[in-house]
Amino acid sequence: MSTTDYDLDCTWTVQDVLHRHPAAAGVFTRFGLDTCCGGVLTVKEAAYRHGLDSTTLCAALRAAIEADR
Repeated sequence: MSTTDYDLDCTWTVQDVLHRHPAAAGVFTRFGLDTCCGGVLTVKEAAYRHGLDSTTLCAALRAAIEADR
């Protein structure tokens, strides 16, 4: 498991990700995901509900987190 994988688990809720990694906010916005009311969904569930590929979303989140280091 890489350090980046440890820093983000896409089964966390959107709110959990934002709490741990504020830099992820821009990614959620770019993908059109609600970080307020929809923040209680897991990242994977939010992606599914918006017709997004969760692997792509998680990769973008990981890239933003890594770039913020």
